[in-house]
Amino acid sequence: MQRRDFITILGGAAAAWPLAARAQKPMPVIGFLNGASYELSAYLVEAFRQGLGATGYVEGRNVLIEYRSADGQYDRLPALATDLVRRQVSVIAATGTPTGLPAKAATATIPIVFVTGSDPVEQGLVTSLSRPEGNLTGATTLAVELGQKRLELLHELVPSATLTAVLLNATGPNFTAVSRDLQAAARKLGLPIHILHASTVPEVETAFAAMVELHAEALVIGTDTFFNSESALLAKQALSHAIPAMYQYREFAAAGGLVSYAGSITDAYHVAGVYAGRILKGEKVADLPVQQSTKAELFLNLKTAKALGLSVPSTLLARADEVIE
Repeated sequence: MQRRDFITILGGAAAAWPLAARAQKPMPVIGFLNGASYELSAYLVEAFRQGLGATGYVEGRNVLIEYRSADGQYDRLPALATDLVRRQVSVIAATGTPTGLPAKAATATIPIVFVTGSDPVEQGLVTSLSRPEGNLTGATTLAVELGQKRLELLHELVPSATLTAVLLNATGPNFTAVSRDLQAAARKLGLPIHILHASTVPEVETAFAAMVELHAEALVIGTDTFFNSESALLAKQALSHAIPAMYQYREFAAAGGLVSYAGSITDAYHVAGVYAGRILKGEKVADLPVQQSTKAELFLNLKTAKALGLSVPSTLLARADEVIE
C-alpha cells in the first residue's frame, strides 16, 4: 500500500470516530412513576409523551422511559422510586398526587417533575410555586380546591337529597384537605354529609353497601389516585345502587358515572412532559415555575341521569364541556 493511500484511509477512519461515538452515546432515561396502573393511566402517559415530543424528544428514538406503577398500593411507591434512582435515570416524572413525596425522599439530586391535585407547597414538595428550590417542579390541577364546587353542582342536580355520602381514601395524601373542604362546603350549603372510607376494592363495595343502609341520596367521591384507577368500578357501583355520584375526571362520567368536574389532568401531564424535555435539554429546575391549571372541565352523562330519573337543569347543560349520551 502506498503511503498516500494509507494516510487517506487513516484520515477517513479518524473522521468516522466522532460519528461512531455519537451513535453509541446512551439515550437519556426518564423514570415515569405513577400510583395507578399503567393500563388505566394510558391516556395520561400519552399526554406526557406529547408534551415531551413538543421539546423534540420521542420515546425510543432519542429518549427511553422506564415505567413504574404502584397499582393503587401507595406503600409500594418508596421502593419503586428508589429503584428508579438506582437505575440512575436522568429525570423522574412523579405523576399522581401520592408519588411526589416518595420521589423527593428517594433523591435530592435527580430532577423530579411532579403532577399533583394538591397544593404542592402545602404538601411539602416545593417552598415556592414561582421559583421552586431543590430538585422538584411540575404542574398542579384544580382537584382538591374544587371539592366545594363539586358538592354545589351535585346539589343542583339532586336538590331534594337529604343526605349526601362522601367517599374518601383515608390513606391518601389528599384526605385531610378534601375532608376539611367538603365539610366546610356542607356547612355553608346547609347539607348533611356522611363520610365513608375506602382504600381497596373490597372497601369500596362495603362503602356502597353502607350508603344504602344510610339511605344516602347523593355521593361525592374525593380526589384520590386510587379512585382514579377504579373510576369504572365506582361508576358501576353508583349506578347499580341508584346513587347520583360526582367525581373529578371524565373517565368516571364516560364509564357511566353521573357527573365529573375538575381541572384538566391531561393538560397537567402535557406540561410535565414539556418540563421533562426542557430539563433534558439543560434547563434548571429552579427556572421552571410550578404551573397551576386554570381550566376546569364539566362532564355530564345524560344516559345515567335518565336512568336515575333526574332532570338536568339547562344551566348545567349549557356549562358542560361535554354531554355524554
